[in-house]
Amino acid sequence: MQESTANQVAGNATSSFTEHLQRDRPDLLPYNRSLPAATAGATPLQVPHATTIVAMSYGGGVLMAGDRRATMGNMIASRHIEKVFPADRYSVLGIAGTAGIAIDLTRLFQVELEHYEKIEGTLLSLDGKANRLGAMIRGNLPMALQGLAVVPLFAGFDTTAGVGRLFSYDVTGGRYEEREHHTVGSGSVFARGALKKLWRPGLTEAEAVSVAVEALYDAADDDSATGGPDPVRQLWPVVYTVNRDGARRIPESELAAVAGRIIEVRSAERREA
Repeated sequence: MQESTANQVAGNATSSFTEHLQRDRPDLLPYNRSLPAATAGATPLQVPHATTIVAMSYGGGVLMAGDRRATMGNMIASRHIEKVFPADRYSVLGIAGTAGIAIDLTRLFQVELEHYEKIEGTLLSLDGKANRLGAMIRGNLPMALQGLAVVPLFAGFDTTAGVGRLFSYDVTGGRYEEREHHTVGSGSVFARGALKKLWRPGLTEAEAVSVAVEALYDAADDDSATGGPDPVRQLWPVVYTVNRDGARRIPESELAAVAGRIIEVRSAERREA
């Protein structure tokens, strides 16, 4: 009996862990959940939402950063949430939208890439990773139509081409490659305005980190759902860089120094906006 089951599993083997779940255990997928039917006059479902993510290319790679605030309506649900995660050694993922589903989708994507590498004995190409993430987002479309949308950013280092690349998505799973920088989330319009002024081709890694923190600072200045650097609580954005050496999380000590310089300059200039 055990041998028969093992043979059946081997016969159904696929390089896609998501396809395996969809076929054998669809109930375990983060977006295969049923919600109670809404009744007239009922209060809309309130769940934590992750907000602003910024990403950009720099000389030698790509960078992604996210603030630490999650909101639930007009309330702060968390000041400590992390919204940027390593997908594998050469890619990172930033989440915006319904926090619970986004985090589950991120974990599934991480397992998807690890599973592919174990089955195939090689890393999935960056385009392949971007396409698989798009398929997962498309699978969440029924939940998105009920107000539980997930819209991530994806970035990685293309080891074949030797360049960093950045991808954005819509709720239908549509994939779009961004050439310079991009933002998502409630504070994205303000962060994007900052990036247009601060970003330039050939930034060093240190300069890119400073630009990302300042863009998030500007977003927090005008968007109540975005949390800025918090020296009192010692809370700083989550920032990852990805280059030919792989993904690296920027230490909080570096981020504290960068945020301190930004605050010092703005305080000295007595800036109102």
